[in-house]
Amino acid sequence: MEHRLNTRVKSIEISGIRKFYNLVGTQEGMISLTIGQPDFNTPDHVKKAGIRAIEQNATVYTPNSGLPELKEAAVRFYKEKYGVSYSADTEVIVTVGASQAIDIALRAALEPGDEVILPGPVYPGYEPIIHLCGAKPVMVNVTDNDFRMTADKIEPYISKKTKVIVLPYPSNPTGVSLTEQELQDIAALAKRYELFVLADEIYSEIVYERPHVSIASFLPEQTIVVNGLSKSHAMTGWRIGLLFAPQSITQHILKVHQYNVSCASSVSQKAAAAALTDGMDDALPMRSEYQKRRDFTLEKLQELGLKTVKPDGAFYFFVKVPTAYIGSSFDFCLTLAQNYKVAVVPGSAFSDAGEGWFRLSYACSVEEIEEGLRRIEQFLRTL
Repeated sequence: MEHRLNTRVKSIEISGIRKFYNLVGTQEGMISLTIGQPDFNTPDHVKKAGIRAIEQNATVYTPNSGLPELKEAAVRFYKEKYGVSYSADTEVIVTVGASQAIDIALRAALEPGDEVILPGPVYPGYEPIIHLCGAKPVMVNVTDNDFRMTADKIEPYISKKTKVIVLPYPSNPTGVSLTEQELQDIAALAKRYELFVLADEIYSEIVYERPHVSIASFLPEQTIVVNGLSKSHAMTGWRIGLLFAPQSITQHILKVHQYNVSCASSVSQKAAAAALTDGMDDALPMRSEYQKRRDFTLEKLQELGLKTVKPDGAFYFFVKVPTAYIGSSFDFCLTLAQNYKVAVVPGSAFSDAGEGWFRLSYACSVEEIEEGLRRIEQFLRTL
């Protein structure tokens, strides 16, 4: 009966990140610099809040949009951290991770034939959803612009069919962010062409030299903000995301969310409320450690003569495959994994624009990073 399935579903593929990790990441002795998951534990006070929720039988359905206490905490968090104001009653939806927020936002916005502009390389979680909506992803290759999708790069790709600009900064896979002026320019562009901006800000708390700025500060009426607690509070498995937008938008996204999952886990929501209330700055010690790892990794990559762009945030480097290597980025990474027991992600997993690069995650110990880079150096000596 496979031939009777949705052709759009059959045409999309499993994430290249997971595909490669499943291929090599579990081999014995492998140093894995692949998956973008914090190597920190969920803070104790958050875990205790989850335990209390279970003990107090907070294990029933919540309102579709989420627990009021969590939505109020999320609004306070965004106001205090980024200066953006929302109504807890009508402009916040608690989702099953940021991934579900992306899904329901795009499904609410898109119709068949619409176009969505994205930077390339880009996290592979957007394109499949766009295709499932019958819309078309339009990739802006930003490898020649230090991976920054600025207004001047975007405008040539805008057509009468353009509906959404996806703005995922700080970026997975590159770690770069946009400046306040660059965000203002994109906001002006989106306003002129009456486009939605889907701002994926999941790494907003993992930034280094300058604080995170949300494009919602400049374009609140057209911006759908996606965030969550997976990266900021090391809560990947709790699956709590947050979607912020004006009521005129959220009232329709909520309908998609309602029929999609009803509500996020009640226990996870209780824990998330504690995270955003008592753990406003839980990300700071993690951020400090990530910055040390970033600086260490950058120095080593430069010593090896590998081309990259210094990340502003997140916990990734996007690294150019050496010109001495003849072959695809997938082949480079496969050889590295099979022969030298270190796993990184081929750049091709992040769209065609990522071909010729690889992503290295430093969400692991300095000792693992150092050993991984030592093995990469051994491989480079053979080229």
